Amino acid sequence: MSTPVIEIKNLSKFYRTQKAVSGLNMTIEKGDLYGFVGANGAGKTTTLKILATLLRPSSGEASVLGHEVQINPHEIRRRIGYMPDFFGVYQDMETWEYLDFFGAAYRMTPTERERRVGDVLELVGLSAKKDNLIGELSRGMQQRLGLARVLMHDPELLLLDEPASGLDPRARLEIIAVLQELQKMGKTILISSHILSELQQLCNKVGIIERGKLVYSGPVATIPSHGKKILSGEIMVADHAEEATAALKVDPRVEEAVFADGLIRFKLKPEADDLSIAAEIIVQRGFRLRMLREVGGGLEDAFMRLTSAELEGGPPVLPGKNEK
Repeated sequence: MSTPVIEIKNLSKFYRTQKAVSGLNMTIEKGDLYGFVGANGAGKTTTLKILATLLRPSSGEASVLGHEVQINPHEIRRRIGYMPDFFGVYQDMETWEYLDFFGAAYRMTPTERERRVGDVLELVGLSAKKDNLIGELSRGMQQRLGLARVLMHDPELLLLDEPASGLDPRARLEIIAVLQELQKMGKTILISSHILSELQQLCNKVGIIERGKLVYSGPVATIPSHGKKILSGEIMVADHAEEATAALKVDPRVEEAVFADGLIRFKLKPEADDLSIAAEIIVQRGFRLRMLREVGGGLEDAFMRLTSAELEGGPPVLPGKNEK
């Protein structure tokens, strides 16, 4: 078997008395596009910084491309590209000049830098903006430029912390298209994000981290089967919708039911194992059922189910940015 690109064993990181990562174990293979999901403060950014050799772990082991982060950080930095959730750009530099500067930092020759600047600008769709000042670029273009910067030295592994955060839908789609192309080129990518629906479409594997511990790691295709699924759905009846809603509410197998915008939205109790229970209630009470469909599911539903048990004092916090 080939050596994993990333291998983490019992990794922990403490900030004084605050636990950021606790006993984390994770493996990422070559060619994976791995989505890293977690609420604010779950440990995503801390983990990425340790892998990028910007933080030292308190205990445990982490290896990147076969090198221990605490033993050979310089070799790791030479072979990875790290893009933080917020990065500064030089507003008064031209786009090509910005990339050329970082190419020089990697000790590339002028000829190599010129060729590579053209390649990465074409890859991220900014060739037409080569001579523009960075301050003239939109937020989405600056994000793509940041991605171009980490690609200048052709890294084998990309560590991307919320690369689409704060972007409009079109800009996010552009970033996603670039990441898909990079995976086709054989890059291994670890990406953290709070936009779960996009990660589900983009990634082949996903890891869910909660309070510094990994609660799931594996293929996106199999994640809905983990945890106790709460069945939710929508019903449309031919008439008397409010009475049908009331009939659902009083059934002991139904957690809640609400009528709005022509649909009855309902949630079954955890012990219920079949969505057809709702249809059975409606029909037995004499209402005419026109439509029944399941809602939820996928990565968002799995995240809510897998993390809720780990939290105390309320429902899980939705994932977002500005994590420490």
